[in-house]
Amino acid sequence: MEAIIMQVQSFLIVALMLVGILFRKRRSLHVKIMSIAMIWDVILILQIELSRSAILKASNAVSNALILNIHVSIAVSTVLLYGYMVYSGRAMLSGKVHFRKNHRIMGYTTFFMRIMTFVTSFWAVVPKE
Repeated sequence: MEAIIMQVQSFLIVALMLVGILFRKRRSLHVKIMSIAMIWDVILILQIELSRSAILKASNAVSNALILNIHVSIAVSTVLLYGYMVYSGRAMLSGKVHFRKNHRIMGYTTFFMRIMTFVTSFWAVVPKE
């Protein structure tokens, strides 16, 4: 049941990100929606870590299934991309419009990576101790 709740949250985060992208022209709403989605995603990661000690188990890359290693790599990349998205988004809000094109490209990349995190989570099984 716990896994289903986490999968539902993951789906809702992806859906929220899609809504945020659709509202990208309404800057204030876009910022709020995307901020909520990224914060919720980080909270979900913490929830998974606290309930499953997933980071410790996933860090044993040698004995993990390939799909788990792929999933973890994509998930970590997504969180790192969140950092860039916050940085470039805040820069644009302060008037540095030269970030716009790169923010858009990296935004779509981040969204794609988040979708891939969701998809691979169905097959990525953290090994039991």
